[in-house]
Amino acid sequence: MKREIESRLIAWKNSPNRKPLIVMGARQVGKTYLLQQFGKNNYEHVAYINCDNNPQVANLFAEDYDMERILLVIGAITKVPVIAGKTLIVLDEIQELKHGLTALKYFCELAPQHHVAVAGSLLGITMHQGESAPVGKVDIINMYPLTYVEFLEALGREQLVQILKSNDWKTIQLLKQDFIKYLRIYYFVGGMPEAVLKYIETNDTMSVRDVQNNILAIYRSDMSKHASAQEVIHITQVWQSIPSQLARENKKFIYGSIRSGARAREFELAIQWLQDAGLVIRVNRATKPNLPLKFYEDLSAFKLYMLDTGMLGALGNVPPEQLLTKDNELGDSKGAFTENFVVSQIATMRNVTMCYFSNENHTLEIDMLLQEKSNIWPIEIKAEENLRSKSLRTYVNNNPTLTGLRFSMSDYRDQQWMQNVPLYACTTFFNND
Repeated sequence: MKREIESRLIAWKNSPNRKPLIVMGARQVGKTYLLQQFGKNNYEHVAYINCDNNPQVANLFAEDYDMERILLVIGAITKVPVIAGKTLIVLDEIQELKHGLTALKYFCELAPQHHVAVAGSLLGITMHQGESAPVGKVDIINMYPLTYVEFLEALGREQLVQILKSNDWKTIQLLKQDFIKYLRIYYFVGGMPEAVLKYIETNDTMSVRDVQNNILAIYRSDMSKHASAQEVIHITQVWQSIPSQLARENKKFIYGSIRSGARAREFELAIQWLQDAGLVIRVNRATKPNLPLKFYEDLSAFKLYMLDTGMLGALGNVPPEQLLTKDNELGDSKGAFTENFVVSQIATMRNVTMCYFSNENHTLEIDMLLQEKSNIWPIEIKAEENLRSKSLRTYVNNNPTLTGLRFSMSDYRDQQWMQNVPLYACTTFFNND
């Protein structure tokens, strides 16, 4: 499957200031496959080692950081010649090695001519538990499930992708039904590579859901393996509450929805664990639409979204047909899927900040405030073609320097104070901006 992140890997390879690369992302988003394919396509050799439960490398960095010895061992284990510039060294699940992350500093300082890339499903958790990546000595790329655009490419619909990226709204409108059809399929399948591949191979909803449920089981296993017994309870409670949290009208995370009497201090670590594992996307409330948006975040009020709509559907046990058809009975969860879709797509964009806005008395709420480059966009998200935007209009009137965006199933239109952008173009809209 083609991933747009590949262009960033190529840029990393060719950079004169290249440092050891960390690819971060949740389990099952395709990090291992991506690095192996990137190595195969761009290097003469790939020295790949899976560090998880591998006694051969358990003490690779335990003795010292003698790069000559370490490179010799890597070559011996992989049976691949380790040649500077011609061999990509891939250390998968690097967090399982003692001093693994620390060793990257010495690769950077003592062996900069060698190309080293590492990955790990729970690297964020490892960094919070004591061993952090050496600041200034590594490059970091975050990886996510396939986006809607990548999903279209995986299905062989490259022409649709090119049209969508062109922002040629008249042509896009002519193909509207195709874009919507695949968007509804994406809502169900999501972007986890194994689920996408299963859909392509079988076109069977139950087979896809089986894959999704297996991935959820892996996540539950990670929770049990990498957290204390008490933390596991809280992590699981937060995780299981996300579908119902998103079904609420304003979608703000409410601790009392986990269980009666729940307090923030009980669940803060659980939420951080889920963030570090890459399983949830946290969107904080912003008090003002000013640059830089992070300066105006209210960390006490936030929304939690799933990393992927397919995982949201599986966790919520949503019948596939309810996501695949327009005339369904999803009710409030229709808005939840739509909003989760937009958030998960925008999360893949570089150098953006996502927040939402609500005033102190909660009489006015904006689904998203997005800082993209030097722009602040107030955004309203609609599941279908409902074009009423009273809150957005009020907000833009109160902040006349801003231009609103509304993501919906309706066609593109520029109303001066606001632009309506089709949901399926929620990221490509910005590409040519």
